[in-house]
Amino acid sequence: MKIALIGYGKMGHAIEQIALQRGHEIVSVIDVNNQEDFASDAFKSADVAIEFSMPAVAMDNYRRAFAAGVPVVSGTTGWLEHLPEIKAACKNGQTFFYASNFSLGVNIFFALNKYLAKIMNDFPAYNVRMVETHHVHKLDAPSGTAITLAEGLIDNIERKSRWVEGKEAAKDEIEICSIREGEVPGIHTVIYESDVDTISITHDAKSRMGFALGAVVAAEFTCGKKGFLTMQDMLKF
Repeated sequence: MKIALIGYGKMGHAIEQIALQRGHEIVSVIDVNNQEDFASDAFKSADVAIEFSMPAVAMDNYRRAFAAGVPVVSGTTGWLEHLPEIKAACKNGQTFFYASNFSLGVNIFFALNKYLAKIMNDFPAYNVRMVETHHVHKLDAPSGTAITLAEGLIDNIERKSRWVEGKEAAKDEIEICSIREGEVPGIHTVIYESDVDTISITHDAKSRMGFALGAVVAAEFTCGKKGFLTMQDMLKF
């Protein structure tokens, strides 16, 4: 495939490495200093753009890619209040693949989280909370992955209706504690606690390469498709 990269930080470099290893061509790299390249022939020639940037600029990146007729695979989080606009664009012929986390291991963790939540729905003695830790450069809190995990809990535990971050939770809320330290790629722990014991599940990313591989595989899956796509479309579990 011909791939364009939008955002050329640590994730962009990791995605480039994986894409080249898998035989793809990087035809355009757009970062903060060359925004005019969205209108270039090189960018327009891409089969798909992989976007990892910052929440404040993500929507503008998507709009510019759509204007150039290039499908987008995005792993940027913190912009989901604009999701209806993206889904509307997809109904009008655009293609967009979104995941809060592209790691295969994390998506297995999402499925495990939902399965365990269905069981724990029948055990009200256990309260559930979450701790997520990321590197100091991550701008959004809680992480998109943590929000996805929380939504999986809320969908399956009837006594929980919302999540909160940075404050003590009410009885129907899920507390998310967000920690930003060092260069941690990402650790997410879901904790069930009763008066007599604790049950917890954790995903601990060792590096960014798992995320990068997942993003490139998602781009391969997206190529030639139309509409709004997620990891559930690709993984089928």
